[in-house]
Amino acid sequence: MIHHVLAIGIGLLLDRLIGDPPAWPHPVRWIGSLINRLKSRLNVPKHAFRNGFAMLSIVLAIVATVTVAIVTIAYSLHPSIGVLAEALLIASGLSQKSLKQAAEDVYTPLVQGDFALARNKLSWIVGRDTEALGESEITRGVVETVSENTSDGITAPMFWALLFGAPGLWIYKAVNTCDSMVGYKNEEFRDFGFASAKFDDVLNYVPSRVTGLLIVLFTRNESGMPLKQRLSIWLRDARKHPSPNSGWLEAATAVQLGIELGGVNSYGGVRSIRAKMGEPLFKLEAPHIRSAVNQMNIAAISFFVLIAIGGILLEIT
Repeated sequence: MIHHVLAIGIGLLLDRLIGDPPAWPHPVRWIGSLINRLKSRLNVPKHAFRNGFAMLSIVLAIVATVTVAIVTIAYSLHPSIGVLAEALLIASGLSQKSLKQAAEDVYTPLVQGDFALARNKLSWIVGRDTEALGESEITRGVVETVSENTSDGITAPMFWALLFGAPGLWIYKAVNTCDSMVGYKNEEFRDFGFASAKFDDVLNYVPSRVTGLLIVLFTRNESGMPLKQRLSIWLRDARKHPSPNSGWLEAATAVQLGIELGGVNSYGGVRSIRAKMGEPLFKLEAPHIRSAVNQMNIAAISFFVLIAIGGILLEIT
């Protein structure tokens, strides 16, 4: 357990400093290629539901075998080599720097008044239509994405790394990647993506709620509301989101910043109305993007401190 904590700490630091250089090979790309090959063969209408479970099982079996082998060999050479190998695997599975950069890529042209470029950059990180969005809606798209992915991309991977080391993180990332590629409720993937979507919901259940609570407790309170009121609004709004987990992050972000998230989105020209979360004390503006990034950073650090304490206590008991 102590080795896991050390590896997570080093991995978190490496991810914050280095991130994911585009020229470097990345395991998610390999997992994505595997998923594409499997879904082209297995997503057939007659057996889509059953084959969705089969695809997920194959992906997880391969990822688990490879990562366990790497970690086992590394630790057999020396504990320090094992910790370093785990740290590198963990760093490549975290998204703190890449999330910050994605947010900054929208923020910079937005504050410069280049709305066309800001909309284009936003379209890289959200699924909604961006062509007609103004400053408030562009900002909302970034804030919601950073908030939701604070768990998906940072704290949930750390949680599973604490319990099962780097293999645990990469099993989580494999499920998350499957969900992002096939976990849609459309005609093509409704049955085939069921297993991936539901398993992803299960794996994110605890981390999303703990992360949301940490945001409310430890990030800057820009709303001016007392803690009891913020907790009440968070609990009131978290379940409004169509995702069983994302609402716990977005509601926490909204209540801390004194803004309102949710509203009308458009996907391929089709309007989708999302429940509103938070209190609209302030109008959504570009600076809220950086506030959301600061929340992400604080949540990541506080989550690491929490799991480090938990890991140490488990080790000594």
